[in-house]
Amino acid sequence: MENSAVEVSDVSFKYGDRIALSGVSFSVQGPAILGMLGPNGGGKSTLFKILATLNQPLTGSASVLGFDVVKERNSVRKVIGVVFQHPSLDKKLTIFENMKHQGHLYGLQGAKLRAKIEELLKSFELADRADDAVSTLSGGLARRVEIAKCMLTSPRVLLLDEPSTGLDPGARRDLSNQLSRLKNESGVTVLMTTHLLDEADGCDTLVVLDKGTVVARGTPRDLKSSIEGEIVRIECDNPANLRDQVLSELGVKTQVVDHSILVRSKEAEALALRIKERFDDRINLLSIGKPTLEDVFHEKTGRAWSID
Repeated sequence: MENSAVEVSDVSFKYGDRIALSGVSFSVQGPAILGMLGPNGGGKSTLFKILATLNQPLTGSASVLGFDVVKERNSVRKVIGVVFQHPSLDKKLTIFENMKHQGHLYGLQGAKLRAKIEELLKSFELADRADDAVSTLSGGLARRVEIAKCMLTSPRVLLLDEPSTGLDPGARRDLSNQLSRLKNESGVTVLMTTHLLDEADGCDTLVVLDKGTVVARGTPRDLKSSIEGEIVRIECDNPANLRDQVLSELGVKTQVVDHSILVRSKEAEALALRIKERFDDRINLLSIGKPTLEDVFHEKTGRAWSID
């Protein structure tokens, strides 16, 4: 059987006495886009650093394309591309100059390097901006340059740490399209950390992390489908008090999340009508929706989704 693109087995890590990862396991067959989704402090950036060979797991093991991230770190580094959350571009240089200097770091020179740069600039729709200083670029364009730069070595696995940080929705969609193209046309497996639920929804598969443990994994569709029925959301001024009355008078189990009352039901429309008839004067907004990844997180952890 061919090696998984990435294999993580019972990985744990600590910062002093603080547990960052505890028994994390998952695997992904490429090419695919895998999202490591979680709130801040969930452990996703620590896992990113382990896969990028920057940290060593305290226990367990991890491999990329069959290469152990500790014992064969040099082999791992030859097959991965890494884009960190904080920009690594020299703003005083042009796009082409940034690409050229990156190539020099990996021993690429001359006509071969120029041809590779021109190929990537065209592929990432940056050819007409090649001579522009990075300082003049929007956040979305700069992020595309970051990814194009790390593709100079033709990595088979691309690691991205919070790639959409600071980007507007349009730039996030553009980035998503670029990553899908890399997967479909170049066979690249992409692993990204993210705390953005809409970005996670576009991944092929997800590993949901919370407090250093995997609380859910699967495709976004399967994770959302695991929650039966629909979600009735009630927004009001005093959710704790209204929750108790809904439970007492209608006999349905409710939960308060982010100043709203959530009720899961297989007969959501009928239930919403009953709630409206009985408590209309106390409700600011009543809505019905399909389960979301936010609902999945709440279902698995008992807590509201928060990135603080």
